Amino acid sequence: MKKSVLVLGATGAMGVYLVPELARRGFAVDAVALDKVSPFGPDVRYTCGDAYSDAALIGERLRKGYDVIIDFLMYSDVPAFYEKQKAYRSAAGQYIFLSTYRVYADTDAVITESSPRLLDVTADKDYRAQDEYALYKAKAENILFNAAEKNWTIVRPAITYSKRRFQLVTLEARDFLPRVKAGKPVYLPDAALAHQATMSWAGDVAQMIAALTDNPAALGEAFTVSTAEHNTWREVAELYGRLIGLTYEVVPAEAYLGFLGCDLLRAQLYYDRCFDRVVDNSKILRIAGLKQSDLMPLEAGLRRELEALPGDFVWPASPASDAMDGYARKN
Repeated sequence: MKKSVLVLGATGAMGVYLVPELARRGFAVDAVALDKVSPFGPDVRYTCGDAYSDAALIGERLRKGYDVIIDFLMYSDVPAFYEKQKAYRSAAGQYIFLSTYRVYADTDAVITESSPRLLDVTADKDYRAQDEYALYKAKAENILFNAAEKNWTIVRPAITYSKRRFQLVTLEARDFLPRVKAGKPVYLPDAALAHQATMSWAGDVAQMIAALTDNPAALGEAFTVSTAEHNTWREVAELYGRLIGLTYEVVPAEAYLGFLGCDLLRAQLYYDRCFDRVVDNSKILRIAGLKQSDLMPLEAGLRRELEALPGDFVWPASPASDAMDGYARKN
């Protein structure tokens, strides 16, 4: 019989590549996501639903039991995560939890899985008091680290680009791609541009996570699932310039944050995008049987995904882009 995998939040940046990869490798895949139309083929059982809040839907799935549950959901409520991971780990031989490489603290060294985490070392009380992504992911990791049964695997992706998911510093695709199409400049923060970023193609990350799926060697372990290629944010902006004609202007970081209108993006800027993120990915390459040369170079990967965008695709409205227009009028 095929090994069974349940993927929660299956149509995100990584899931859209992971689910077909799992099916290709012979797993029987159940995928749950909010999209009303399945992006997957007939080899995948797809359910449109709220995997976070619909207790009946998830209860029905968990009663079936799975060899592996892969969880791409967001848990800012750490006590709620404690209960959910208990249920998932009881219903599966392996529970794969999506964390992030943002859990790592700033370091002059190359990042490995044993590098210090922000939660453990930062002395910034104001930051620690926030309900911030890197902090609650690290707290969720701690729940798994402290579990008596080690039937879990933690994956820590770097910035992952995919189909309609592109990033530039803290800007999302909707914030800057329509500006490029309209011939408008993008404003970027001076504090981040010289810092190194690691950006991975989702197809490569899918291969890495698939290699960890139903793999006894992955149990009780954390893996940074990413490329080792790194570029400064200035180099990333210039790469978008070569590929799609993006132009940018440099502004003070506080002016940039004014465009975004979200305090949590302040933490993302100063506690990730202004860190040098250079990754040693040898642990995941070894277990996945991959080499760095097998992975997609950033320029080739961005070109592939940008060229695949439908020409008539309409991005949702972007308050950040509107704020940039206001800044341009004033300056």
